[in-house]
Amino acid sequence: MIDNILSALIWIPIISGLLILFYNNKHSYLNIINISINLFVFILSILLLVSFNKNISDFQFIENFNWIPSLNIFYYLGVDAISVLLIVLNTLIFFIVSLYNSTLKIKKRTHYYASFLIANGLTIGVFSAIDAILFYIFFEALLIPMFLIIGIWGGSNRIYATVKFFIYTFLGSILLLISFIYINSQISSFNILTIYDANFSLKEQEWLFIAMAIAFAIKIPMFPFHTWLPDAHVEAPTSGSVILAAILLKVGAYGFIRYVIPVVPLGALSFDIYLIILSIIAIVYVGIVAITQDDMKKLIAYSSISHMGFVTLGFFIIFQLFENTSSYEDIVISLSGSMYQILSHGFISAALFICVGSIYDRYKTKKISDLGGIINQMPIYSWFFVFFALANCGLPGTSSFVGELIIIISSFKANFLYAFFASTTLIVSAFYSLWLVKRVIYGEINIKGEYIDANFIEKVILALLALIVLILGIYPDYLMMFMNSTLENMTNNILTRL
Repeated sequence: MIDNILSALIWIPIISGLLILFYNNKHSYLNIINISINLFVFILSILLLVSFNKNISDFQFIENFNWIPSLNIFYYLGVDAISVLLIVLNTLIFFIVSLYNSTLKIKKRTHYYASFLIANGLTIGVFSAIDAILFYIFFEALLIPMFLIIGIWGGSNRIYATVKFFIYTFLGSILLLISFIYINSQISSFNILTIYDANFSLKEQEWLFIAMAIAFAIKIPMFPFHTWLPDAHVEAPTSGSVILAAILLKVGAYGFIRYVIPVVPLGALSFDIYLIILSIIAIVYVGIVAITQDDMKKLIAYSSISHMGFVTLGFFIIFQLFENTSSYEDIVISLSGSMYQILSHGFISAALFICVGSIYDRYKTKKISDLGGIINQMPIYSWFFVFFALANCGLPGTSSFVGELIIIISSFKANFLYAFFASTTLIVSAFYSLWLVKRVIYGEINIKGEYIDANFIEKVILALLALIVLILGIYPDYLMMFMNSTLENMTNNILTRL
């Protein structure tokens, strides 16, 4: 199993999802089967994690055979530390979603579960593909289950949100495919390791950077390509919002660190200032927009865009550090901060959307103005909500504090103004997070009646996520050391080509 563990991680959930489509929707064992499959895939990812040698910077667990010889396309899989951590994040979030879904009344339950299982496998394929076309196939196919999840099980305006989501991401994908085809026309390979060694001219790198950066910026999403995300979140079912925020946004960030920055570093160097400015706009302006929202899901969606701005800021600050002749270690630390922020946001955003979903299930509203005094009716649930709201605004001792602090420090070393504007998130995020808590959790009770507090499964899910956020916030060293060899090797490859 360990020799083909990546294929197992990809295809077990995909094949299981297809088989579940033929399962009896009313069968009492459906929840158990769905949870068991996701748990097994998560356990496999843990086996991958403990078997991975963090001291080796090269890709590990390689699987390679010539898939389409006439087009020089290989079924080529492998993982480094970045991929492994994102795969574990992915499988854990999908397992948590399967637990949460078991508590809900869902129409067409077999189709719903199948969509999530297939999305699980496709996302692992994105994180483990070394062949660029194989990556693109997984990357593009991931649109299908997400399109169905929002379009079938979403809210009243789901068709508009789904079409907008599809058009945005599909247009970006076209640019990505054109980039891969052009690269292959120059070096006769889709192998990412071969692509890393290719020498493109400055003009080629600039055009390739523009095309690929737009494709992945839409997925993150960066300002000004972000407008599809709030609509998608508002209309998506709770589990769909969890996957969008915790996983799908990370696919865009992964694209930058795997296919943009190492492949066209000179192109990135040419446009780094623009990406830094857009990242700061996302952090500050989109954060301010979040304050004005009355829909809880839309507020958290804008919050996600703001926090993901730190990820791209950390990515492109490295080129300013290079120009300022900062040390090699400073560049590695900046990349580490972005990766830490990616993982941290995955757990915190998942928890916040589950919290909002639980409110909606009970009160049948997501409007902040309709709610108030929930702590008087659901004290245990309210405690978790307050904790994750504080974690969302970078409370020391939580995971988000570590990632954002590292990126702010790296920004300061590059340019004081970058650090100044980035640090305003400490005020802005505290404003909308605490304002949300004040209006929803505390205050007068706006909705009368008896409401059940967090059930056993909700307590387990939220306690697990809270524990992870605390561990990553208090003991960041293990994760930093796990990524160190891979990021050092990546930094060395980037600097030798600048």
